Amino acid sequence: MTLLLGNLKLQVLSSICQIIDTALDLEHALGEVLRILSETLSMKRATITLMDPENERLAISASHGLTPEERERGVYELDEGVTGLIFQTAKPYVVPDIRHEPLFLDKTGSRHLEKGRVSFIGVPIVSHGRCLGVLNVDRLFGDEVSYDEDLSFLTVVATLIGQFLSLNEKIKAREQALVRENVSLRSQITRERRGPYIVGKCLAMQEVERQILKVAPTRASVLLLGESGTGKTLIARIIHEYSERKNHAFIKVNCASIPENLLESELFGYEKGAFTGATGAKPGRFEDAHQGTIFLDEIGELPLGIQAKLLRVLQEKEFERLGSNVTRKVDVRVVAATNRDLAELAEHGGFRADLFYRLSVFPIQVPALRQRKGDIPALLNHFIDMVSREYGRTLSFTPRALSDLTMYDWPGNVREMENLIERLVIMSDGERVDAVFLKPYLNPSGMQGQAQPERSQGVHLPGGTPLRTMERNEVIAALRRNGWVQYKAAEELGITPRQIGYRIKKYGLSTVIEKQSASAPVRR
Repeated sequence: MTLLLGNLKLQVLSSICQIIDTALDLEHALGEVLRILSETLSMKRATITLMDPENERLAISASHGLTPEERERGVYELDEGVTGLIFQTAKPYVVPDIRHEPLFLDKTGSRHLEKGRVSFIGVPIVSHGRCLGVLNVDRLFGDEVSYDEDLSFLTVVATLIGQFLSLNEKIKAREQALVRENVSLRSQITRERRGPYIVGKCLAMQEVERQILKVAPTRASVLLLGESGTGKTLIARIIHEYSERKNHAFIKVNCASIPENLLESELFGYEKGAFTGATGAKPGRFEDAHQGTIFLDEIGELPLGIQAKLLRVLQEKEFERLGSNVTRKVDVRVVAATNRDLAELAEHGGFRADLFYRLSVFPIQVPALRQRKGDIPALLNHFIDMVSREYGRTLSFTPRALSDLTMYDWPGNVREMENLIERLVIMSDGERVDAVFLKPYLNPSGMQGQAQPERSQGVHLPGGTPLRTMERNEVIAALRRNGWVQYKAAEELGITPRQIGYRIKKYGLSTVIEKQSASAPVRR
């Protein structure tokens, strides 16, 4: 009997050692260990329960003899039941008869139909003096063999499992280091190939770049904070490009540019007949972004009703389309942006506090352009190169003009600068722009400490066109191109619906829009 038992032990240990090369697929490797114990010995049922560092609980990572439902139920607090006791003390525990052991909770429900005596043995899984989990089994060698044999052999098996876990942790740590190195190299290559990258080397932007490189390889939600026009969309795209999701979709949604009654169907999709005009089913932007990244710009404008649905997607990764009761699963990383104080909004009930905390797992503050004036020359050159390639002409500034641009406060930030450079390339007759030509193009509100141009309608641009008239004409042209729909025109101009509403009021365009909308043909 002793010789037979010894041969069985050697056979089991040899088989377990042969699967060590599969340690990277931890769940498979642990499942194989339990399969070997079952096929070689008398074990009917077993679990390997490991600590989940995210929620600090013990959960079953591999099992034998349990249904998927029973396995799902096997979650324990760190000091709960027999499993918690073994984990806390790092000592084995024997239950001769589970019917008479109050610490045996049978959370999985796998033994409630058992008749007669059922024995249970648990040993800690330890690596480098640290308890990682618990190996629980029914009897290994049958009732004719002492518990000491089960315990001593199970301790050896648990040691091997501990080695699997340690090896897996080291491989994952190495992988994460390689991912970080890969992100850094991709950042360098992106710069060289003129892909999406951050222009500027001021301390504030260096910190932003450092945070991007830290968070991009992870699955964490990111909240970009900063004024309108600071480049939050670009940063969201960079985070996507440096992540493992870069080969999947990057979907942009401006929460302020879509009417509230359409936003829910835009985000989550709808089924045929969900509302008037829904002649067929349509997936939403979250489904479009599956396995990729969704960028929710101006998240502070999201209605409270939709906030609840977004929170569920973030927490449970599931939702229903409008007009459907079918629950859909989606794997999406959320990057959100806002120029509003979400914490203050949440405090006053304008934004869900739980959603705010879920979104701001990793907040990044994007500085305004006036806070990074040292980057202004580099940004100007960047946009000049970009626009020059598009229009086929070059542009440069006199020293005085460059000084004025550097002193300027840029209320519209990087977006204002890009629009300004494009306008100057179109409007200037020569390749060199001086301070006199430049001055009428700068927003008076941003000319701190400079002589401000006249604010009346009499201010003229080079060529004789009043500045006020030119802006009014641009707003009208954008509205006309977009069928007099304000939020679409705002999106084209790179401003928010509130900003275009201000300009419509400023230039008295409400009557014009009403007339044009009334006379526009109805599309069927």
